[in-house]
Amino acid sequence: MELRVLQYFLTVAREQSISAAAQALHLSQPTLSRQLKEMEEELGKTLFLRGNRKITLTEEGMILRKRAQEVMELLEKAQEEIACSTEIIAGNIHIGAGETEGIHPLIRAAHALQKQYPLVHFHIVSGDKTTVLEELDHGLIDFALIFGEIDTSRYDFLPLPAVDAFGVLMPKDAPLAQKAVIAPQDLLPYPLITSRQMLRDDHLAHIFGNDAKNLTIAGTYNLLFNGSIMVEEGMGYAICFDNIIHISEDSSLCFRPLSVQVSPQMQLIWKKYQTFTKASQKFLETLRTFLSL
Repeated sequence: MELRVLQYFLTVAREQSISAAAQALHLSQPTLSRQLKEMEEELGKTLFLRGNRKITLTEEGMILRKRAQEVMELLEKAQEEIACSTEIIAGNIHIGAGETEGIHPLIRAAHALQKQYPLVHFHIVSGDKTTVLEELDHGLIDFALIFGEIDTSRYDFLPLPAVDAFGVLMPKDAPLAQKAVIAPQDLLPYPLITSRQMLRDDHLAHIFGNDAKNLTIAGTYNLLFNGSIMVEEGMGYAICFDNIIHISEDSSLCFRPLSVQVSPQMQLIWKKYQTFTKASQKFLETLRTFLSL
């Protein structure tokens, strides 16, 4: 069995779709399907259960996935050990991230790596969880910084320290601005602006409980700068993370923390079975070192 075919198998296992895997591998669907069929015939076992919407692994397929991953990891390690220590580390690293203070460790690690390897360049793409996952799945970025649960069958991850707190962005002259802390019940009479990810991850139900169904959602945002403009124009109060919108003494807005907090885990993720460039591998190693300090 060729290593190339093992990589095909792992990509299909990750994507759970022949068409998506073929696109990621830059192959035609018939070519990929034929390779998988030949693999199953060679092993004498069915590796995939082909459904209408996605492909799942059989028990034998899951065994092969585990062993194939080990083989690819051993190969990558061997390549790294053989490579000359003076080899130039260069290239581009693309990271998708939501707006968060939690990106600081990533930037520190990137800066430290760039000092050592000046030919490594970093590119940050801003977006919410939905956007950055789509870009990660399509191979447009190498890593994604997200909050909340992930599909561990598709992604590897590195937990990061969460520093963000939910609160309310509102005009300074709003009635609730007189409060130091906002209780969820205080917001029930007002129109709210929330991120689309909060709706998809059901954070509002955790914050407001049964009252979530009585909320008036005036609008949504995926990046808070636009959400802050909605607040300035009087559309409603924005539920958001702190320390994203800079609020100065001259600002017309203010931020107040919520009394009930939701703390979704923040983590850096990447595709399973992904073959990293040397630059990406060095970045991950550097980040792990920074997080352990």
